[in-house]
Amino acid sequence: MHSQLSDKKRLQCQEFIEALEQCHAQGWAKFIGSCNLQKDGLNRCLRDERLARSAQNREQAKERNAKTDKALEEFRAL
Repeated sequence: MHSQLSDKKRLQCQEFIEALEQCHAQGWAKFIGSCNLQKDGLNRCLRDERLARSAQNREQAKERNAKTDKALEEFRAL
């Protein structure tokens, strides 16, 4: 299941979202597997987006932890 796809935050995957929506609008195509290529493309795009966001969050957490550790060391030195 995908997260909400009409979100404005998903600009880099917009072309995949539109392709999947167009395919689903064709009627029976969505029920017989004709949209699988579009869905796979969207899945790859969303996965890449999630991995990039996770990497960024990890870096921010490292910076916060380093700042906290430094503050604790300064406090303990008092």
